[in-house]
Amino acid sequence: MDTILIVDDNQAVCSALSLMLELNGFKTLTCFSPEEALGLVAEQEIALVIQDMNFTQDTTSGEEGKRLFYDIRASQPQLPIILLTAWTQLELAVELVKEGAADYMGKPWDDDKLLNSVNNLISLHALSRQNSQLARSEHQRMSAIKDADLCGIVFGSGAMQRCIDLALQIAKSDVSVLITDPNGAGKDKLADILHANSPLKHKPFIKVNIGALPMELLEAELFGAEAGAFTGANKARIGRFEAADGGTLFLDEIGNLPLSGQVKLLRVLQTGEFERLGSHQTRKVKVRVISATNADLAEDIASGRFREDLFYRLNVIELALPPLNQRQDDILPLVNHFIGQDFSLSKPTQQALVSYPWPGNVRELENACKRAVILAASPMLTMADFGLKPVSGLKPVSGLNPVSGAPAVAANKIAPQVSHSPVNQDQKATDEVALDVPEAVETSRGEPTGADIELALAEHNGVIARVAKSLGLSRQALYRRMEKFGIEK
Repeated sequence: MDTILIVDDNQAVCSALSLMLELNGFKTLTCFSPEEALGLVAEQEIALVIQDMNFTQDTTSGEEGKRLFYDIRASQPQLPIILLTAWTQLELAVELVKEGAADYMGKPWDDDKLLNSVNNLISLHALSRQNSQLARSEHQRMSAIKDADLCGIVFGSGAMQRCIDLALQIAKSDVSVLITDPNGAGKDKLADILHANSPLKHKPFIKVNIGALPMELLEAELFGAEAGAFTGANKARIGRFEAADGGTLFLDEIGNLPLSGQVKLLRVLQTGEFERLGSHQTRKVKVRVISATNADLAEDIASGRFREDLFYRLNVIELALPPLNQRQDDILPLVNHFIGQDFSLSKPTQQALVSYPWPGNVRELENACKRAVILAASPMLTMADFGLKPVSGLKPVSGLNPVSGAPAVAANKIAPQVSHSPVNQDQKATDEVALDVPEAVETSRGEPTGADIELALAEHNGVIARVAKSLGLSRQALYRRMEKFGIEK
């Protein structure tokens, strides 16, 4: 409940205003002198002040109210103030309004008008405070980012911004962090940011991809091995934990660690102690562990493939990085970064890139950009350079991913998806994109729409032969459809 301070030397005025305001849901405080008012403003949370302009009997100059106004302004610059007096000095009212007085009313007042002013001013004051708080938070956040090492990460989405903000916040601690994301979404970049902005940034930063190591060598890689510990071990070797001592160890694809390795890892996290393979000598290290996975560890725990106690040791704080198709504002900044300053994008190509679901995430997008730069016929990259084409009703071809050519996980990963970017329904055909497919299977594509034809004309600079070929039509069939849709060359 908002509190309104009423300052008037007339008890009857204070009582009348208090009653009217309390009947309309406000809490009120009353006082009869400027000195009392200043004390209450300093001690209480006041939402608005209604003050008289004269407090001494037979005084009508308004100077007392003017002094009180400036004193309140000095301590609470944003606090709304309504000036109320029986002596309506217009010049003084104009002066104080210019200085920031919220409103000015004469006595007797109109209850409805005064109540309306009170409601509006309190709402505006609350909104102003919220905006100020947001501005301060944004300034603090931008200052933190400005001073941070972002390791060259490129982003434009709010989702990625929140991940980076959280990463910078927790980087200063030494707790274990678990990064969860689908493959290729950028978890290694987040790990880089965590280390680069930590107190350990000048210490070793060792990365291990658990999924890329043979199972029989995992323990030796992580914890080291003595000479003769296994076939081919001609000399002693230190493991990644010893190499990272005093710094940070990044364990990628942690879900692939076998149970035997999980037991040793849990021990290191708890005590810092371990033994090299083939040795009984206990060694001790101090390492901050950052791990990452695209697996569902909760499911692995339920099936017995992953230790629950290890999960809680690794997952003190979780950084969940969304897939690229859930942060579409990152797509074009990433593309511009990957293609460099020597290339640009046509408008239809930009729409196509944003509309495509990118099941392979940033890794797939980077590969598509490399392909486009190599195949480009001009500095203006087109949909054809990226292997993208505006189509309707495309069906999966031979179970392949339409951009990477990799085996598709599911049909819904391949089917065109309508973009969530702000385009209208008339552009729906533009938003449905897939890789250029061989002519032998282009019959699986639906009848081209007017929007398809217009986009193809723009894409191929109006060259009918190329447009017809791109749409899988003869030139005569293309002309008939252009006449049908009222499209001029």
